[in-house]
Amino acid sequence: QVQLVESGGGLVQPGGSLSLSCAVSGSIFSIYAMGWYRRAPGKQRELVSFITSGGTTNYADSVKGRFTISRDNAKNAVYLQMNSLKPEDTAVYYCNFYPPRFESWGQGTQVTVSS
Repeated sequence: QVQLVESGGGLVQPGGSLSLSCAVSGSIFSIYAMGWYRRAPGKQRELVSFITSGGTTNYADSVKGRFTISRDNAKNAVYLQMNSLKPEDTAVYYCNFYPPRFESWGQGTQVTVSS
């Protein structure tokens, strides 16, 4: 059974940075595209970014130029570096495959951007 565990969230002031990590177990990680998603209060979950098995990346317009996704296949991990954070980035952040698998949603990690 595949398990994905997110970490690294927290409270940060506007303009600050956070780095999220996602550890993936129980899967041949390197062959799959992985994504970061988020759900803001009162909104639907949305795709933030994804990275293919070959390292090609894609970003939502709202985070382009501020967020960077990366992966380490040796560690079965995917990361999201978030810079220049804005209050509208406040959300629970999840990692999952891309496209996402229903059974692979984890608990997520809370990111709160506030002064």
